[in-house]
Amino acid sequence: MKFTTLAIHGDGKTTEHTGDVVPAIHLATAYRQPKLGEFQDYVYTRGSNPTRLALEKRLALLEDARYAFAFSSGMAAADTAFHLFNSGDRILLNDNVYGGTFRYASEVFHNLGLSYDLVEDFNTLNFDGLAGDVRGIFLESPSNPLLRVTDIRRLAEKAHERDIALIVDNTFMSAYLQKPLGLGADIVVYSATKYYSGHSDILAGALALNDGKKAERVRLLQNTLGNPLSPADSYQLERSIKTLALRMDRQCANAAAVVDMLRVHPKVKRVFYPSVDEESRRIQESQSRGFGAVLSFILRDGCDPARFIGALSLFDFAVSLGSVESLVCHPASQTHESFPPEFRKKAGIEDGLLRLSVGIEDIEDLLSDLERALEAA
Repeated sequence: MKFTTLAIHGDGKTTEHTGDVVPAIHLATAYRQPKLGEFQDYVYTRGSNPTRLALEKRLALLEDARYAFAFSSGMAAADTAFHLFNSGDRILLNDNVYGGTFRYASEVFHNLGLSYDLVEDFNTLNFDGLAGDVRGIFLESPSNPLLRVTDIRRLAEKAHERDIALIVDNTFMSAYLQKPLGLGADIVVYSATKYYSGHSDILAGALALNDGKKAERVRLLQNTLGNPLSPADSYQLERSIKTLALRMDRQCANAAAVVDMLRVHPKVKRVFYPSVDEESRRIQESQSRGFGAVLSFILRDGCDPARFIGALSLFDFAVSLGSVESLVCHPASQTHESFPPEFRKKAGIEDGLLRLSVGIEDIEDLLSDLERALEAA
């Protein structure tokens, strides 16, 4: 079956014993067991829950994965992935990785005995020059907020030659546009709060993989760390997933129109989006079915970002992305405030950089809103 059909129907087995068209919300935290020494599939909701299991099966189908897990947030999913490494391991990250991930690396890694390095461009990474303790790569492609694209297939091949695990944060794309596991990644993680949810009303994360041994470790960590997604949020997220393809088709089309407008506007200095750069476009087209609906740009000198933001009426000034409503954020002070100023500058995250998450509104209204704000800037 095709993606949209799977998103709606799944495997058709989760409710076959009841005939429900949609899975029920199982709110119980404890489950009655048959007798001493015998245990059924569900014992305590932190370990397993029927509603969460239905969602996880749906996610696995969409990701072309053997296993998937739903977490209480994207950072909970990333935290669990990082717990798969051992003390003494070094992890490589994009130099413009999401600020929350950087904060985790800079503030928590040392407690786990891990270390990290930031990489400007994984496409040109010299694997022969890597230290022997490099055991993992945590990649965003496209990256947040500069939309840099990495050849995931090539990176996976190079990494596996040296027994380095590749984890891909696929939040910007979702499985509808890009499937990193099929490109050779070992693990894919998400802030499911974004496109999978799509309505700014669920905090959730996800992790998918094919390795059975690692999956058992993830299951143990999820239960032990106590970070699974709640039954109510699992139900709501599965409902949202059914419209993922429809939402993303509209969002990507709207984003492309916004990019076309901003690229030629006299008050815009530069636009960051996978289709703008020829090499990025080539790579993205080889591994994805679209360019996504997030873009960043810098206003020309003399234009005031604060006045631009203040003049917008449809683009809400807020963090996050991927929802049906359009958002604008200021990475330097919102999503990447945890970066030291010198790190932001080196990574290219200028104080004047603005990031747009384009929603499903009428494109003429969005373009008019941006035009008015640019004039006000």
